[in-house]
Amino acid sequence: MSNPQNLKVVKEQQQTGILFSLARVPGESRLFVGASDANIYDLDVMAEKPEPAALSGHESYVTGTVLAGDQLISSAYDGRLMWWDIETRQTIRSVPAHQRWIRELAVTPDGRQVISVADDMVCRVWDAADGSLLHELRGHAPQTPHHFPSMLYTCAVSPDGRFLATGDRVGHNVIWELKTGQSIATVETPTMYTWDPKQRIHSIGGVRSLAFSPDSTYLAVGGIGQIGNIDHLGGPARVEVFDWKKNERTYELADDKFKGLVERLAFHPNSDWLLAAGGDHGGFIQFYDLETGKAIRQEKAPMHVHDLALSPQADEIYAVGHGKIVVWQLAAEAEAAAAAG
Repeated sequence: MSNPQNLKVVKEQQQTGILFSLARVPGESRLFVGASDANIYDLDVMAEKPEPAALSGHESYVTGTVLAGDQLISSAYDGRLMWWDIETRQTIRSVPAHQRWIRELAVTPDGRQVISVADDMVCRVWDAADGSLLHELRGHAPQTPHHFPSMLYTCAVSPDGRFLATGDRVGHNVIWELKTGQSIATVETPTMYTWDPKQRIHSIGGVRSLAFSPDSTYLAVGGIGQIGNIDHLGGPARVEVFDWKKNERTYELADDKFKGLVERLAFHPNSDWLLAAGGDHGGFIQFYDLETGKAIRQEKAPMHVHDLALSPQADEIYAVGHGKIVVWQLAAEAEAAAAAG
């Protein structure tokens, strides 16, 4: 089985700008990467000399890229969703989806629905085949308790495709029934919200990542703890895990080894561990034992990680962030021993 103790970087690919999102073609090392220059880059990251091809059409940061069959769907700060043919790289359709910045996209396991969240504090569920709007979900306040604009940063779909979670700036998380669009539960993570009344007079922090466990019982919420240094994200990386149907917090995972935002979370397919990655000016990758709540492995990443894709066997991690694409491998113990011999 994959073992975090065998974690190693097998590829680092330099890329100009900030990379916010990635979609990996199943079974391949071909990636579609959303970037700060408003382009999406199509490349085989494990090629000897990767040659990124640009897909141009957005007008601002590309914050979401997901695959639905032979289509790529992207989102950006320009408020639009765009559909692309992944073989021709041509635009299929463009939809004005939100009035403000789109922060993230998610796709259902069957690839039939795409979910977008944005700073207009609305979550929208779309038909991936034709781009029609299926649900409009409103469960997040537009302002923080200190009367600043809030932000709807993140969303995640459960592995069984039944549930959707959304999380905002003040640590309010809503769980929805995807079929009906009804809100069925909430969990609160107020420690991930910081009000700064002195340095910047501003509300900061927020929930930046969500992930359901493989059996959809638990919801992991990632962000940052209370921030001391406003200018340098001076707060501990923080993860809270909930049995969301019981509204019970099972773990609070936070320490001072790494500071910054937990930008992405991923469960091992057998719940052997929980992966958290993110950063401040640097980056980190961490693995937690879900039985003890203790860290198994904590390492610096080559960059602040914004997005990642975990392979189905949990033996490879593809990640993007500030100026780099990185591939890690988690070789099985026998493979690692053979390689060492």
